[in-house]
Amino acid sequence: MRPALATLGLPGTPLAEVLRLAVAHGWAGLELRCAPGEPVHLGLTAAERRAVARALDAAAITPLCVASYLGVAGAGADQPVLADLRAHLRLAADLGAPHLRVFPRGGDAPAEQADRTAARRLGAIADEAGALGVRILVETHDSHRSGHTLARLLDLVGHPSVGALWDLLHTWLAGDTVADSYAALRAHLGYVQVKDVAGPADLTPLPLGRGVLPLAECVALLPADTWVSWEYEAPWHPTAAPLAPLLEAGGEVLRGLG
Repeated sequence: MRPALATLGLPGTPLAEVLRLAVAHGWAGLELRCAPGEPVHLGLTAAERRAVARALDAAAITPLCVASYLGVAGAGADQPVLADLRAHLRLAADLGAPHLRVFPRGGDAPAEQADRTAARRLGAIADEAGALGVRILVETHDSHRSGHTLARLLDLVGHPSVGALWDLLHTWLAGDTVADSYAALRAHLGYVQVKDVAGPADLTPLPLGRGVLPLAECVALLPADTWVSWEYEAPWHPTAAPLAPLLEAGGEVLRGLG
């Protein structure tokens, strides 16, 4: 198991400080949140992208993914979605990130319609992603939060440059067992996101190992070289404890599971 950290938990923190924290506490990879006000965003110039890539390389930290907020299954025309995908794929390639995270966001559309929409768009861009050396990972989230619903969509795409990002929280909320999620996603799996919470009625992030999610059961099923990323959803939960003081203990918990 290779431990990574999502910069979502450190909103607005300069990249140099994120890298210092990651190195100091033994986190080998970073999910780079792509959003305004963050060190990584689509507006970075070519020189700024090179600077980010150099900083990651100098710290010996793997840029595991560019974590976008793109939705691929929603209503509307394909071309704006494809243009957005291309822009994010180029950013990931420029930073040396092997993955681009996207969401389904099928909304209220019938499941078959949402699947077809996402598969059409992802299929149209998959060869370009492969040429850039970036794999698009659709997260278990919103309209496709269970393992089998996401696997159903990915089976329609059927391309090695499109896979799954397994967010353990969302498959658990969908009622999946860990074994069922892994069985459904195994053939498509890119990597895994973990977190911890008190229960379905309170999703405020907790330190790893302090909540109810089946972390040990999940990690035990994974191949030894799988990336496992701690996504601490601080921006959505203002009462959550600051992440930085939790990184040492969280790393120990995660490495202990692997």
